Amino acid sequence: MRVAVVSPFVDRQHGTERALAELLERLARDYRCEIHLFAQRVQDLQVTRWDARNDARHSGKPEVIFWHVVPMTGGPLLFSFVAWCFLNHWSRWAFTFFRGGKFDVVLSPGINCLDANVVVVHAIFHRLRQLSLEKSDADVSGAIGFRRLHRRAYYRLLASLESRIYANPRVALAAVSQRTATQLATYFKRRDVRVIPNGVEITEFSRGKRLADREAARNRRNLQQSAFVLLLIGNDWEVKGLGTLLRAMSLVRELPLQLIVVGSDAAAPFEELARALEVADRCRWEKPGSKVLDFYAAADTYVSPSREDSFGLPVAEAMATGLPVITSSFAGVSTLIKDGVDGFVLDDPRDAQTLAKLLRLLSEQPALRERIGSAAAETALAWTWDRHAEAVWELLKSVTATLT
Repeated sequence: MRVAVVSPFVDRQHGTERALAELLERLARDYRCEIHLFAQRVQDLQVTRWDARNDARHSGKPEVIFWHVVPMTGGPLLFSFVAWCFLNHWSRWAFTFFRGGKFDVVLSPGINCLDANVVVVHAIFHRLRQLSLEKSDADVSGAIGFRRLHRRAYYRLLASLESRIYANPRVALAAVSQRTATQLATYFKRRDVRVIPNGVEITEFSRGKRLADREAARNRRNLQQSAFVLLLIGNDWEVKGLGTLLRAMSLVRELPLQLIVVGSDAAAPFEELARALEVADRCRWEKPGSKVLDFYAAADTYVSPSREDSFGLPVAEAMATGLPVITSSFAGVSTLIKDGVDGFVLDDPRDAQTLAKLLRLLSEQPALRERIGSAAAETALAWTWDRHAEAVWELLKSVTATLT
């Protein structure tokens, strides 16, 4: 099967992109798909750049993932996204027209083109747009900056494209959680969605590896071994619940709490909020990296009181490493967690009081942390990328059967 995959970038630094990398490796290796990846940037994935010199040499070798480099533009996200949609469509058209490269199916992780046959849905922008219109936890000064206005405009564009693409019954949809499938039914009347949860690379994210790296990871950050270190990974920190987490920390300032926040969002508004709450000296802001385990190794608990999250891959990865996790019922992964057994689930992602009580409980009871973390690691063993890839492969087969 020849599959065109459309994604602006692929790496193992970000959740959705890491999920795509794991999927593509398995489609090529285990199911002998000939993958043609149309992307602007690729890291941490073995690919062969497609050009005229390797047309004859590599064509028909399904174990190879071919990378077609799509030109990259600068400027604000809204502009670069529109340019990306045009340029990836042109790149695929040129390959088909000039080299006879007809594809059996076009696969997209989310909204990346208008002509995908299969979309794996990792986010619902109708919901994110609603959240963006609410008052920000980090809007301490009462001013809404350009970045926030720009994000609202971007979400509005993506929401309009969702209405066009997701409501089309000819486009096959796979949701990464039951929560996302329910939203697709609510917003777009799609009740034929397959639920294919994300997985975890358990050979990489394991309790043994985390504990082996713990001392070095904390030393690199000058974290005392006695500190109780919280971790949050992701972008759009407002949606991830960072404001609630900072407020909860302020309620238990007597505890030896330290927070590591990893992502590419603008830190300034949250730094201002942290200063207002008198917890700024306990916060570290770090950029994403390919060595994701290093972040988990430095932590004692993963905390993500998300206001919305289609799945929440860092929660699952943290569980696989044996960390106790706190998330909210608004994260898709929460339906796979037994509250109080292998993790904690907040009913209200803005409930800083309850979150503070959980932080105190975990900080003061090492035996509880050990019990919850061990149960979490056991639960995560069932969440494999092999299972995920098999389900996507079955979906691709069913779709191509209707296209031929």
